[in-house]
Amino acid sequence: MGNAKKDVLDAVGPRLRELRRRRGMTLAELAERTGINESTLSRLEGGTRKPTLELLLPLAEVHAVPLDDLVGAPRTGDPRIHLRPVTRDGMTYVPLSRPGGVQAHKLLIPPRPGTEPELKTHEGFEWVYVLSGRLRLLLGDQSLVLTAGEAAEFDTHVPHWLGADGDRTVELLVLFGHQGERAHLRARTA
Repeated sequence: MGNAKKDVLDAVGPRLRELRRRRGMTLAELAERTGINESTLSRLEGGTRKPTLELLLPLAEVHAVPLDDLVGAPRTGDPRIHLRPVTRDGMTYVPLSRPGGVQAHKLLIPPRPGTEPELKTHEGFEWVYVLSGRLRLLLGDQSLVLTAGEAAEFDTHVPHWLGADGDRTVELLVLFGHQGERAHLRARTA
């Protein structure tokens, strides 16, 4: 195997570990979501297991990134981003940016009557802008409803949950950033 190919394969493990950590997931959570056992995931991230298509496809889906980004495929020079929606936990994420730095997604959250909100925390910072519908945002002990044209930003270490408020799907733009990276956009004050 040539050095260039070996370098590409050696970079897959650290890239997978960074994606998992950025999403605030444990190996156990990732194993549950992908059906790949923890030991295999650990060896893959550590570089002692070769990445195969069978392992990379479910990981790309869970992380909502194109397969090319997992293996560090070179850019073709085409600036267009190919929208590949990923459905997770009943929500549809449409990536609007390439991995690295602040991530932009269009997010569609259908009404989920009878579902109990489960607040989560993870590394990073989040900015949301409601395009249509009504967004219910639970943030710590606050419960907020945002309508079209409203935005919110928050540290994702604070327990939070996003959902549709009412019987219509809510459509959002969402920016996810590493801790400390902010969109530097502010919602207007009432």
